[in-house]
Amino acid sequence: MKILFITLSNIGDCILSLPVLDALRSQYPESRISCLVPERPREIFINNPAIEKVIVFDKHAGLIDKIKLFLSLSKEKFDIVVDLRNSFFGAFLPAKKRSSPFRFIPGRFRHMKERHLFWAGFAGYPFRNKKQQSLVITPEDVNYIEGILRQRKMCDSAKLIVVAPGARSQIKRWDKQNFSQLCGRLVKEGWDVVLAGDKTDEPVCSYVCQAHAEKILNLCAKTSISQLAALLKKSRLLITNDSAVMHLASYLNVPVASIFGPTNENKYGPWSQEKIVIKKDIICRPCEKAACRFASLACLSCLKVDDVLGQINYLLKGKEQEDSRQSCQKTYRRILIARTDRIGDVLLSTPVIKALRQKYPQAYISMMVAPYARDIVEGNPYLDEVITFDKDVKHKSWRRCLKFASSLKKKKFDLAVILHPTNRLHLLTFLAGIPDRLGYNRKFGFLNNLRKAHTKQEGLRHEAEYNLELLCGLGISGNAHELFMPIRPESEQWVKDLFAENAIKETDELLAINPGASCPSKVWPQANFAQVAEILAKRHNFKIIIVSGPKDIPIANMIAQKLGDKALNLSGKTSVSHLASILKRCALFISNDSGPVHIASSLGVPVISIFGRNQPGLSPRRWGPLGRQAKYLHKDTGCIQCLAHNCKKEFACLKAISVEDVLSAAESILSS
Repeated sequence: MKILFITLSNIGDCILSLPVLDALRSQYPESRISCLVPERPREIFINNPAIEKVIVFDKHAGLIDKIKLFLSLSKEKFDIVVDLRNSFFGAFLPAKKRSSPFRFIPGRFRHMKERHLFWAGFAGYPFRNKKQQSLVITPEDVNYIEGILRQRKMCDSAKLIVVAPGARSQIKRWDKQNFSQLCGRLVKEGWDVVLAGDKTDEPVCSYVCQAHAEKILNLCAKTSISQLAALLKKSRLLITNDSAVMHLASYLNVPVASIFGPTNENKYGPWSQEKIVIKKDIICRPCEKAACRFASLACLSCLKVDDVLGQINYLLKGKEQEDSRQSCQKTYRRILIARTDRIGDVLLSTPVIKALRQKYPQAYISMMVAPYARDIVEGNPYLDEVITFDKDVKHKSWRRCLKFASSLKKKKFDLAVILHPTNRLHLLTFLAGIPDRLGYNRKFGFLNNLRKAHTKQEGLRHEAEYNLELLCGLGISGNAHELFMPIRPESEQWVKDLFAENAIKETDELLAINPGASCPSKVWPQANFAQVAEILAKRHNFKIIIVSGPKDIPIANMIAQKLGDKALNLSGKTSVSHLASILKRCALFISNDSGPVHIASSLGVPVISIFGRNQPGLSPRRWGPLGRQAKYLHKDTGCIQCLAHNCKKEFACLKAISVEDVLSAAESILSS
């Protein structure tokens, strides 16, 4: 029996068609198969002893040449013609049996491998139960690869990862800088990294290799397809874009982690038994277009190195299958976290971001915050987007709130996590049509379809623990102590320039104080701050930095006057990001109960936080600093009821904390 197999044009498409060739050889073991292939993928078939003849076809050839080819093929008298191109040859070549050009492919066959099999008449072919034999790997190919790996001492296949950073189309390529960082991280984790690809991928591979030339083996354009197959068979994992290498590894059943942007993973994704598609489900993907209509290619640019590395580790540890078996929860693709109160509260919510990312590694996660808290989360590696909701100015009116809700609706979130209950947030997320809204049962809490009793006022746990506790209904847990404050390069440069102007050297020991707070009931006497700063500066040769918000400038100025040239007064002069870069450099930070305390804690800076009020929901148990070298000071003065800023005892609780108390706490930290 004679069979003509007409393949597709690209190498990746041809590899996707190899299961059809396997099925033909299994169904007709005694047949003689000829392959009609374009020039580029001919290498896949040329050395296969099971293929009698490889006929190279140029689809750009002239009409006369095509007619000559048709006549010569007609003389072969094929019994079966399988035409995956749906071309003139498949339709008109004489044959007893042929793949029909009018065959309707049911929607259940989504992947192109399955569609090719159905088209050829092999629907339901048990591909994984059969031996894949239509790609020949010779002993010479194996010896060539093993020789190279042996020279570089990369013979342990359990530690070998192949990275193919190229792709035929530019719109399928994740940024080369990201691939470079990813490879560097893999090397640090102890993996042997080999780069692969063809000639068109050489510039990308060369760039990736630059920073790690001695640690990464670059085999780009140095292997044939069969040699690359031998390399993949030796590897633990392939990391790649949507590319021909991905399909080659899939055919060989090598584990694949594939990065997808505008293309559809349901049609063209990896098909190994162990696989993971790394993507972000932004609104416009998969567009399957040849060019991004927004000229941003955001579907790929929003994928961070940590996203990719986290999901690779997820696959390597075998958790993909485990999670799919155990999880009976919904899988959310687009998540909105909402918290629009103060900067400290937002910072104490950052463990929620990480916990959601770990639970839903491929989700697109946004966070809605007030404008002044944007610096707290912008740059967080577990977030994809920061949305600003300005309830005091820009979105103050109900008309503008409704317009804002309409803009949220267009983002098609499927889960909202509302960490701080307010009437507006509950109404906004409801009007935005977000199907699942997780929050507390207070302040329009009836609008949430996933509700939890609000008990924060009892103050039995820390605020960060309360935040994570809200996620329990989703089967999510996390570490409340894992606060995250991003450090921005521009803020780092700003601080360097500022310190240079004020003769502060990198070797100087710095003490920062924050004498302000959001409420008078939190403000320790300014004279005490000045005295503590002066004594510690003498004992430890500290240079003093005063920080505070704009409304506390008068307090900061009075302290600065008492300290004179010993202090650099930055009150009202720093953004939240600047403040983080300043505190990062400090040996100690002394502050009232305020947001900067939590910034310092998140950066590992030793902190002393001074507390006045003792109401359960306002106590140090709920709002104290979480850092390893963090202390809080509080004294109970026997108040039956705290009146906060309306205190009738002149804030006796704050005055009860003496200068000696703070100095003692400071010395215990500095001596440890």
